[in-house]
Amino acid sequence: MEHPTTVMVVDDEQDIVLLMRDFLEAEGYRVLTASDGADALATLDSTGVDCLLLDIMMPGLSGFDVLRRIRETSDVPVLFLTAKQEDSDKIRGLGLGGDDYIVKSATPGEIVARVKAVLRRAGRGDRPHEAMLDFGRLRMDLRAREVWVDGDLAPLTAREFDLLQLLAEHPRQVLTRDTIFERLWGPYGDRHSLTVHIGRLREKIEADAANPAYIVTVWGVGYRFEGERHQ
Repeated sequence: MEHPTTVMVVDDEQDIVLLMRDFLEAEGYRVLTASDGADALATLDSTGVDCLLLDIMMPGLSGFDVLRRIRETSDVPVLFLTAKQEDSDKIRGLGLGGDDYIVKSATPGEIVARVKAVLRRAGRGDRPHEAMLDFGRLRMDLRAREVWVDGDLAPLTAREFDLLQLLAEHPRQVLTRDTIFERLWGPYGDRHSLTVHIGRLREKIEADAANPAYIVTVWGVGYRFEGERHQ
């Protein structure tokens, strides 16, 4: 029998851990918990986890430190738990490969919705007839979830891959910022996250991130993918 989707909650505040666990278990998720970064990394090494809720401010390893370690070997979705809403923290976390933020004061419904959104993205089914998208110097293997740029594997996070796939599957079509955000983040979250992820993605796939050839900004509207499909 297939095990239920597993979410790990990492926080040194026991009340927060128990609250998050109750919300998620009520939705049918299997929930693992850790009280610090070292404990979380040890559990990840020995147990399959589908998503992490990761506190930023913890004794010992911070959430940022833990994410750096995770991204060396895994693209498991990571949502930061934070009591703060400063843009500098959000930009730093997203730049390290985080997928989203959840403020600890969020309602149970919002927390569950954000987890569902990131899991839906990560588990999205591949389409057999479109297993490969080839744009010349940029190639996407949808089944393996790999992106190759000039023959080299690009180190994309799960969120960056899904963002690129969404744009690449709609070439020359302008997708509004709201449309992209709703498709990838769901109804909740900070829309500034999209700008950060677009910037990170351009750095990884464009020859010149300041003058992008693939992901073009349509000012005041959204973004358009300009790659020409190779058959």
